[in-house]
Amino acid sequence: GHVGSSRAVGPELELSGYTCEDHFLERETTHHSCESLAAVIASGVSDGMLVDVGLPFAHDGVLYNCRALLLDGELLLIRPKTALADDLCYRESRWFTAWTPERLARTQLPPVLAAACGQTSVPFGDALLDVDDATIGLEMCEELFL
Repeated sequence: GHVGSSRAVGPELELSGYTCEDHFLERETTHHSCESLAAVIASGVSDGMLVDVGLPFAHDGVLYNCRALLLDGELLLIRPKTALADDLCYRESRWFTAWTPERLARTQLPPVLAAACGQTSVPFGDALLDVDDATIGLEMCEELFL
């Protein structure tokens, strides 16, 4: 459990799994990931705790490998990956698009997420979050090596 924790971080693409390959291109994969995120929000697990969950998410019709940050049932930010893994056995650019670093937009939430968190849109992009006693930034996979 997370008793006494103030933050919980899950793995990359936690809700769909990393190995969906061409199933990432099917809308059902993204839709079911959003349904799973809605269930996480509704569960109350983010009450008093910053929760970082990985999922595929489409913004303006483009698919991104993302992190969703939750606190107290609110979706604070959807953070897309800015550098994709495409070496050795990795082929992320086959399914995902890299986001421009240090760019922030807003994205409309699908109905299932809007119903769960009571928000219609949220910040989408590369940003820092001020939460309680910390400023939080995110790096994923290949971004660590740039």
